[in-house]
Amino acid sequence: MADYYSLLDVSRDADADEIKKAYRKLALEHHPDRNQGSKEAEEKFKQITEAYEVLRDPEKRSVYDRYGEQGLRGQPGGGFGGFDFADAIEVFMRDFGGFGGFSDLFGQRNRGASRVRKGQTLKVRVKVPLAEVVTGAHRTIRVSVLDACPTCQGTGAAPGSSPTTCPNCGGAGEERVVHTGFMGQMVSVQPCRRCRGEGQIIDQPCAGCHGDTRQRVQREVEVDIPPGVTSDNYITLRGKGHAGPKGGPHGDLVVLLDVQEDDRFLRDGANLLYELPITFSQAALGDEVEVPTVEGTARVSIPGGVQSGVVLRLRGQGLPELHGDGKRGDLLVRVVVYTPQRMSPELKEQFRQLRELEEPAPEKLEDGRKGFWSRVKEAFTAG
Repeated sequence: MADYYSLLDVSRDADADEIKKAYRKLALEHHPDRNQGSKEAEEKFKQITEAYEVLRDPEKRSVYDRYGEQGLRGQPGGGFGGFDFADAIEVFMRDFGGFGGFSDLFGQRNRGASRVRKGQTLKVRVKVPLAEVVTGAHRTIRVSVLDACPTCQGTGAAPGSSPTTCPNCGGAGEERVVHTGFMGQMVSVQPCRRCRGEGQIIDQPCAGCHGDTRQRVQREVEVDIPPGVTSDNYITLRGKGHAGPKGGPHGDLVVLLDVQEDDRFLRDGANLLYELPITFSQAALGDEVEVPTVEGTARVSIPGGVQSGVVLRLRGQGLPELHGDGKRGDLLVRVVVYTPQRMSPELKEQFRQLRELEEPAPEKLEDGRKGFWSRVKEAFTAG
């Protein structure tokens, strides 16, 4: 699919008003009702609506600007892999349809039919240990959702009865109201007060749902969590949320990811930072030690004469990059020379002898003015 900005014919720095105006113009132009049901127009309408739905949302737009369409499609942070024509119609009606729906814009009001409403979006939070960020995970989550009432099959009426046409509006779902003011009489159209715009009334409500057409049920939902996620990501499962009233389609289920911290590491994207305390002798003579990783341990070589604050890099021992095709970040090991606070008499004597033999420290280390984060940045870009 073409670039979202090109689809809407706006610049990459266009503001929200420009994006909304451009989308409305194109949506009216390409709607199939204006193009004899053309499949080409329907596809174009879907594409420009998907572009609008991303660019109107600051968070989704930011993800798109950084990673492109692939950063949104079917993955956390977007969930647009299943965007279809029905979604496109719903988006347009939400922002521009007004009372009575999309067809009103073309002078084609569908009287006598109540508007089908999509169910609400349901949000759940799932905790993800850092180890599962490496491998990804499959979860079965239990959610409480509104579903079609099994007693009345979603009609809202008691078994053996059925909804009847509203006598006040004749099933139109709306009524005309005359207002008298200093400029004379004015007529306005508003939702019917008796049936609340539904066009039907229920004389004998269902005992199971009390006329709502829905009941709350417990349901298990499967969700796949890809490697490399962060707490900023979420997964959208279309059609897994609450059912709409009176037979309306299900809303979406949004899985919010809560990645748990590991006290051993500081995370920076796909890289992990670990602080390694070492002794004077290890710093002076060098050593080879084990350091923890998310999956176990790894060995790192400490060069002789290393200074406190030096950052050593273990390539590929960090976390996977989201949508990175298996590519992993690094484990950055910051060396910290440990000064003992309590010493035995024997150890103190050894240090006295060492002080007589060692050379004085230089007035300034070569990297003495460089902070930890400067050295980490160098480690990111080195080699």
